[in-house]
Parts: sequence; C-alpha cells; structure tokens
Amino acid sequence: MPKISEIEGTPNPNALKFILKEPLTWGITRSYDNAEQAKDDPLATELFAIDHVTNIFYVDHWITVTQDGSANWPDLAREIADPIRAAPAADVQTENILATASTAISDLSSKDQLRLDRINNLLDEEIRPYLQGDGGDLYVVGLKDNVLSVHYQGACGTCPSSISGTLRGIENLLKSIETDIKVVAV
Repeated sequence: MPKISEIEGTPNPNALKFILKEPLTWGITRSYDNAEQAKDDPLATELFAIDHVTNIFYVDHWITVTQDGSANWPDLAREIADPIRAAPAADVQTENILATASTAISDLSSKDQLRLDRINNLLDEEIRPYLQGDGGDLYVVGLKDNVLSVHYQGACGTCPSSISGTLRGIENLLKSIETDIKVVAV
C-alpha cells in the first residue's frame, strides 16, 4: 500500500500531485478523463467516485488528480488520500496492466516509425521530464504526414498553458529535427 510522502500543487490550479513512497506502477502510465474510461482500474474508479474529480493520471511514484474547480483542495485532498493509501503496490498493478497495455501507434510505415522514434526520443529528453515534474505528461496519438497529434495527460490536460505556450514550445523544439512539423493537441 503506497504511502503519501508529499502533496504538491501544479501549474494547473485544479490539479494536485501526490508523491508516493512506494510506486503504483513501473513505468506504465494510466490516464483517465472520466469514470467510464477508468472502469477497469480499481484505484481510478474509487477516485472518480469522489465528487469533483475530473481526471486521474499516474505513473511510478506519483499520481495527479484534477478537480472541476468547485471543491476546496484541503478537504478534497484528504478524501482522495484514502483510496491512494489503499491501492495495491506496483508489482500487483503492473502485472495486470501489462496484460492489456499497448503503446504502439499502428499502421505506420517503417520510415514514419523511425521519424516517430526520433520525435519520442527528443520528447523523452527535453519535454516529458518537465511535464512530469508538474504532474502531467504527453502521449503521442498519431503521426500523419507532417502533423504530430499529442494528448496531454494529468495536470497538463486542463492547464491553459499546455494548449498555448507549451504546445508551441514543443513544436519549435521538434522543428530542430523536422523543419515542417506541426503539433496539434487532441
């Protein structure tokens, strides 16, 4: 059972990041925008049962919970802490998640797969660590021609700066390896 070591605010005022002493997963991200998406995840299901919770994102030693903006964070954080503390540790969860996890984008040519690998490597080195530090992440949804579709996760999913400044910053960084790339959030 994970113990909460710290709770941090994020750039998104509607999201809190809970840092844990024990991991929930080993490198497998879980991201849900609603209870229906989370129906097969017991922890996320319990969290969505709490009024005002609108998004759950977790990986390894942290979980970010986003609310609708109408709850008092100190009260809501106490309510959220109980299911997190009762959640199974990473070994149990990861075993279940690996049975259904798939992160590959299908139907890419080998040339496009190489492009996507280069893009993901750059995102891993230059972008994702900062987003994860703020309680979020970025998932590549697709690559078609010169358009890269990304989906923000966790605190980044509803943060106003993710759709404006951060998205343009990502696009400008990726132009260093693909000069005519366009990045869109979906």
